[in-house]
Amino acid sequence: MLLAFVATGALIVSGAAFAADYKIMAPAAPGGGWDQTARTIQTVLQDEKISKSIQVVNVPGAGGTIGLAQFANSAKGDPAQLIVGGYVMVGAILTNDSPVNLTQVTPIARLTGEFEALVVPAASPIKNIADLVEKLKSDPGSVSWGGGSAGGTDHITAGLIAKAAGVDPTKVNYIAFSGGGEALAAILGNQVTVGISGYGEFESQIKAGTLRIIGISSDARVAGIDAPTFKEGGVDVAIQNWRMVAAAPGISKEQEAAIGADVEKMVKSKTWQDQLAAKGWANTYLAGDAFKAQLAKDTEATSAILKDIGLVK
Repeated sequence: MLLAFVATGALIVSGAAFAADYKIMAPAAPGGGWDQTARTIQTVLQDEKISKSIQVVNVPGAGGTIGLAQFANSAKGDPAQLIVGGYVMVGAILTNDSPVNLTQVTPIARLTGEFEALVVPAASPIKNIADLVEKLKSDPGSVSWGGGSAGGTDHITAGLIAKAAGVDPTKVNYIAFSGGGEALAAILGNQVTVGISGYGEFESQIKAGTLRIIGISSDARVAGIDAPTFKEGGVDVAIQNWRMVAAAPGISKEQEAAIGADVEKMVKSKTWQDQLAAKGWANTYLAGDAFKAQLAKDTEATSAILKDIGLVK
C-alpha cells in the first residue's frame, strides 16, 4: 500500500478576490515538517514572483486538528488563505475524533513525500528486517518501537509491518515521542528496540555510523539511501508520509483553479526543485480531482489500519 489548474489570466476575473497575496497556516509548531513546507512555499512563491507577499502563521496541537478546525471556521470563502497538512493529519483526525476533517477544506495538491526508515543502534543484534520480524513473532511485546505521535505515520507503519508479518497489530509496543530529538535520544540510548521515522530524521546518524538503517518504506530502492526496501526484507509494506496544501472551504471553482495554477507554477519551477533536492523531499505532486480521489483512498486505508491497531473503534 502506498499512501501518496488554469492560466494566470483567471486571477483577473474577480479582481481583488484573486490578489496574489497568501496567508498560509502551518498547523504545527515552528521547525517541524509542516512549518518547513509552509515556509518553503512562502520562499518559492515570492522568489518566483508568483506572489508579492506571503505570511505564515503557526497553530500547533493535536496532530494539526486544532489548526484545521480554526482554518475551516475562520477562512471560509477567502481565496487568500491556505493550509498545509499531510498524512499525519489524516490519522490525527481519526484518532482525535476531530469534528472537522479534510472534506471541510478545499484540497489543492499533494506536494512532497518522505519515506519511513527503520533504524537500530549500531551495536544492536538486529541486523536486518528478517531479524526484527523473527523477534516480533516470538514475542511482540519485546520489540519496542520509538517514533512520533500515536496514530501518526510512524505508528501506522509499525502496525502495517506487524500485520504483514502475521502479528496482531494491537500487540505492537509503540512508544510515542513528542519530538524527533527525544525519539533519537531514546534510540541511541537503547531505550527502544527500533526507531521509525522519516529518513531525514536519522540521516546524519546513519552517515556517522551510530545508527544502522535496516529498511526503507519505498516501493523501490531510493537513490542515495543504502538500504533495502521493506519488501526486499520480506515485509510487503510501502508507505509514504506526504504533505499537501489546501485552500479555504466555500471558495468558487474559479478561485480554486486560480490557486491551483499558482501552485502548479511553483511546483514546476527550478527554485522548488532545488528546495526538494536540498531537503531530501520526494516530488509527489498530484493535483485537483486526482488528489481528492487519492486522499479519499488514503483516509479509508488509514481508518482500517488504525482500527487494526486499536486506536480507532
